[in-house]
Amino acid sequence: MTATSSALAADSAGRSLPSGSEFDVIVVGSGIGGLVAATQLAAKGAKVLVLERYLIPGGSAGYFDREGYRFDVGASMIFGFGSQGTTNLLTRALNAVGMQMETIPDPVSVHYHLPNDLNLQVHRDYEKFLQELTARFPHEEQGLRQFYDECWRVFNCLNAMELLSLEEPRYLTRVFFQHPFACLGLVKYLPQNVGDIARRYIHDPELLKFIDMECYFWSVVPADRTPMINAGMVFSDRHYGGINYPKGGVGQIAQKLVEGLEKAGSHIQYRSRVVEILMEGKRAIGVRLASGETYRAKRVVSNATRWDTFEHLLSSEQRPNSEAKWQQRYQKSPSFFSLHMGIKAEVLPSGTDCHHILLENWDDLEAAYGTVFVSIPTLLDPDLAPPGHHILHVFTCSWMEEWQGLSASAYQQKKEAVASEILQRLERIFPGVEAGLDYQEAGTPRTHRRFLGRIDGTYGPIPRRKLLGLLGMPFNRTAVPGLYCVGDSTFPGQGLNAVAFSGFACAHRIAVDLGFRAKP
Repeated sequence: MTATSSALAADSAGRSLPSGSEFDVIVVGSGIGGLVAATQLAAKGAKVLVLERYLIPGGSAGYFDREGYRFDVGASMIFGFGSQGTTNLLTRALNAVGMQMETIPDPVSVHYHLPNDLNLQVHRDYEKFLQELTARFPHEEQGLRQFYDECWRVFNCLNAMELLSLEEPRYLTRVFFQHPFACLGLVKYLPQNVGDIARRYIHDPELLKFIDMECYFWSVVPADRTPMINAGMVFSDRHYGGINYPKGGVGQIAQKLVEGLEKAGSHIQYRSRVVEILMEGKRAIGVRLASGETYRAKRVVSNATRWDTFEHLLSSEQRPNSEAKWQQRYQKSPSFFSLHMGIKAEVLPSGTDCHHILLENWDDLEAAYGTVFVSIPTLLDPDLAPPGHHILHVFTCSWMEEWQGLSASAYQQKKEAVASEILQRLERIFPGVEAGLDYQEAGTPRTHRRFLGRIDGTYGPIPRRKLLGLLGMPFNRTAVPGLYCVGDSTFPGQGLNAVAFSGFACAHRIAVDLGFRAKP
């Protein structure tokens, strides 16, 4: 082992770098957006330090082990691992630092169990999906195809060009001359939302509610508040690059990115909670940790939420007015109540799909505990559970307010009551699930706040009202010189592939600002 690799191993094991060390870029937080930004910069030769408050990287794309089970912290429906086009951002991010990952294709991205026995599967095969949907809504066959074909037009525009920083004029000029029609197409869709476009073609009220659910399960808002750019990516890439689960669990994505980061000569340091962004005049020049160490950098990137970044890491005097205006347009999304369960394999009938969504009443779509999301990743990777068992990860929206101010016993009782109610609902699609339980652990918004360091455990920002598509979403640069943001609080928003996009864009903008170019 070389001296350099020995030092990096020590960093990963938790030993701090010397206080006062200087870097080209410091990244606060090791969520996927932060890690993609860090690895892209490291691949260009920048000296990067990633500071992570927890013991492992990944944030909500992390993992934890319990009694022979390896649980994903968040969702296991993963986009971005395709092998063609330019929207396969996770594949590209790993390749940039010489990493690859074995993945397992999922033939059905989601199996819906919705009101009025609306029970259908979203097959990887696009035509098969449309056929199943039009069998339920034969009178909307033309409108359905027109709507989803329009989503494909958005996706094809995105998939025609390299996805980098929209804040970099030379990139915009170059990509426009290379792909003028794709650029004009994206400009057309930037201010549009899914609901408006869906109503151009579809008139059946139940089918429009289904489109709301198609948006809600990944954006946590219905179609009228979901940007068409994001939907075009999700609704099409599930049939193009497809859903591909990482062998060994979702946490392997962050682990591989960290391995590539270190091989490129940069650093990650765990147990390093940033409590302050250091300023020199009006410019961000470094960070201070809770332990007292300080680190300096030419640029600072925050992978925290914008609320955590501007309300907790900067003083009120340093907070730009633009953030108050942004908060007039966006609010914190709910967090989640999560059940991580191990169950006996015989509970699941043959042919069970990996991902499910359960809703009994359309009026409860956005309500706390209304829509239930289910992931069974061991149907794709059995090695994540003991032999003869499966993982059942169930999560549903919940707000921090109802979990505050409870005594320890009241908190535990509430967790047990909510878990029991969800299990009863799951019996509808998995009879015998409660009797087949081998392990169960519940998490609340308080859990998400504690381990992920996200204010109120929020999933990210959502529009307070209907906005003009993505036009209100901020890019990576902030009003504070030297400070950038990355992740779900920046363009294009939430979801693993979306935050990877944000990481590519942030790294590109900083590389141009600092004069770094890709290594030959």
